Amino acid sequence: MNIQNLKYDLPASIVVFLVALPLCLGVALASGAPLISGIIAGVIGGIVVGAISQSQTSVSGPAAGLAAVILASITKLGSFEILLTSILIAGFLQLAMGFFRAGFIANYIPSNVIKGLLAAIGVLLILKQIPHVIGYDKRDDDGFTFIRANGENTFSDIIRAFDAITPGAVIIGLFSLLVLYYWDKTPLKNFKLLPASLFVVVAGVLLNFLFTDAVPALAIGKDHLVDLPPIDSGNLGAYLHLPNLSHFSNADVWMVGVTIAIVASLETLLNIEAVDKLDPHKRETPPNRELLAQGVGNIFAGLFGALPVTSVIVRSSVNIQTGNKTKASAVLHGVFMLASVLVLSPILNLIPLSALAAILIMTGYKLAKLSLLREMYQKGWSQFLPFAITVVAIVLTDLLMGVLIGLATSMFYLARSNFRNPFSLEQYRLHIGDVFKLALPNQVSFLNKATIKTALWEIPNDSKVLIDASKADFIDHDVLETIQDYRDVVAAERNIQLNVIGLRDKYSLKDPIQFVTVLDQETQARLRPDEVLQLLRDGNQRFIEGRWTEKYYHHQVDATAASQHPMAVVVNCIDSRTSPEVIFDASLGDLLTIRIAGNIISREIIGSLEIAAKLGAKLIVVKGHSNCGAIGLAMKGEQAHSIGAITGKIALAIGQCHCSAHDIASGDKAVLEQITRQNVDNSLAEIVNSSPCLRECLQRGEIGLIGAYHNIAVGKVEFGELVTDEQIDFYLHSQAGMHV
Repeated sequence: MNIQNLKYDLPASIVVFLVALPLCLGVALASGAPLISGIIAGVIGGIVVGAISQSQTSVSGPAAGLAAVILASITKLGSFEILLTSILIAGFLQLAMGFFRAGFIANYIPSNVIKGLLAAIGVLLILKQIPHVIGYDKRDDDGFTFIRANGENTFSDIIRAFDAITPGAVIIGLFSLLVLYYWDKTPLKNFKLLPASLFVVVAGVLLNFLFTDAVPALAIGKDHLVDLPPIDSGNLGAYLHLPNLSHFSNADVWMVGVTIAIVASLETLLNIEAVDKLDPHKRETPPNRELLAQGVGNIFAGLFGALPVTSVIVRSSVNIQTGNKTKASAVLHGVFMLASVLVLSPILNLIPLSALAAILIMTGYKLAKLSLLREMYQKGWSQFLPFAITVVAIVLTDLLMGVLIGLATSMFYLARSNFRNPFSLEQYRLHIGDVFKLALPNQVSFLNKATIKTALWEIPNDSKVLIDASKADFIDHDVLETIQDYRDVVAAERNIQLNVIGLRDKYSLKDPIQFVTVLDQETQARLRPDEVLQLLRDGNQRFIEGRWTEKYYHHQVDATAASQHPMAVVVNCIDSRTSPEVIFDASLGDLLTIRIAGNIISREIIGSLEIAAKLGAKLIVVKGHSNCGAIGLAMKGEQAHSIGAITGKIALAIGQCHCSAHDIASGDKAVLEQITRQNVDNSLAEIVNSSPCLRECLQRGEIGLIGAYHNIAVGKVEFGELVTDEQIDFYLHSQAGMHV
């Protein structure tokens, strides 16, 4: 526990405790369980679950979402003690779910449903607390369920409340709301040890004392105060209920245990996903660790006579809104709850419920602001309707049912979007004429068959068509069959030339672009010649395997507009099939490219290489290639016009290879490759001989020099070895290289 965070966590824990205490009693009452079981569940949720959980914001305890399940289960099993056996089973099942990493389910809950859940909780908090804030405090309220067992509902409670207004409660409630709303606009917000929520609780108690002494007509009676039952600390065992393990083999007990485990786990995963979105620091709760923590908590709940526990959105929201920093606030709230039932119940019973109701109403207001409604509406109907339906469904049913309805709505829009937009179809003009490109998305289901078929069949006769499936991870058999029919029958009959390539898709985010795949000066400075060589080898391997990286050139243009920091310079033939940027899968700004027929060296090229060294390039690559036209012309002795300036230099390599006239005349590929490789070596020697500047850079290890041979037929580039000091000496003392 970090002492520095206590000034935030301690006040937050007190407020969460004050909010959680009546909720624990209310959930126990709604569940048909002993009231003390709700308090024990709150203690376990705070201390046990809080200690094990790695969530810094979530607070656990008895949840209203399970009240209906518990009430029905007690009726079905016959007693609360038998239910405790089911809760024990549920705890072990949750432990197993955590160990087997079932928490991944949380990643598949759409954000519009999560935001709908938060907004709905906000609306419910406001609706459920309106009666309390005006002094209508019925003790049979069953949490967040819209329709109660007695036929009443949330709205009828509000209507009835206005027939039973308690003036003192109204004054305290309105005063509390005003303080909470304007607190952050006053200097009082700087006192971290005195949060607004704690202030209104203390102020509510003091106001009621004032009413009692000065204006008895406004005094609030016991019915409108916290009602914590007194407990004899010397006889705690009398208040505990133990599980009846003799029913362990009962199939109904196991069925209830499985139900509680599933419902409690789903509610927990939903809540931690929602709470993580509320967290101002956006910390992520490990879902599997949370399931383990909840499992241990429910094992304790079953053993010590408590209601089942889950992560609870209301307490967690209050925890965040009151400025907690770590999970210490959750643990401390459990400690306070334990202490309260032992020694503090007379003091806590002085707190007006209208003051607590005001805290919850402000929490609800922050969860369900109109700005959230506008934000979701601006995202379009596919986001807004699942959000709105989730809100309405939760308000009119209960938490779990409302979320399931919201998920169903979101899935409908997902399926609808997949059906209506299964591909993109564009027409563009190349030197070979107009081409229709139909690009398939990541997942292509049978729902897409009709629209794909319509699009293909509407393409005019005599067209060129490219079906690009390189972005698709899955294509349904029905769609594959449609493409096959188009290829084998329709295209053939209508003189359509068809290409079908690939499989796969990407998702692009427009908003934050925080990195671009271009070299900066710092990265360039750190690179060594051997590391650059490996990067080129890796890029060439991607090229061979067809795994080219997305370049996002428009971002790279912006990133390299002011400066460039290339990692290598490539002396390359002018051959159109050998572009270094392509065959090394390089981005803008990665490579400097010098192109000249036969990759020979001249004074101008030496100067360009020296400029490349000044720009920070760490590697010089001289790359020849198979079937080189310049080599072929040199073998034929071509000297016409200015061609001789090229072939004359290549002639040295032909002589060094000791090729016979027959070998040269035959144009044998092995001979051509031998000459090409020797020509590359001559270019390396010429660089060493002709540039003292580059030679010194090589000897200091600031830059590397290497030859390479590109086999055009397979796309592979074979690199030699980096030129060493011994090779530099060899080049300087041999006739291998010619001075420029």
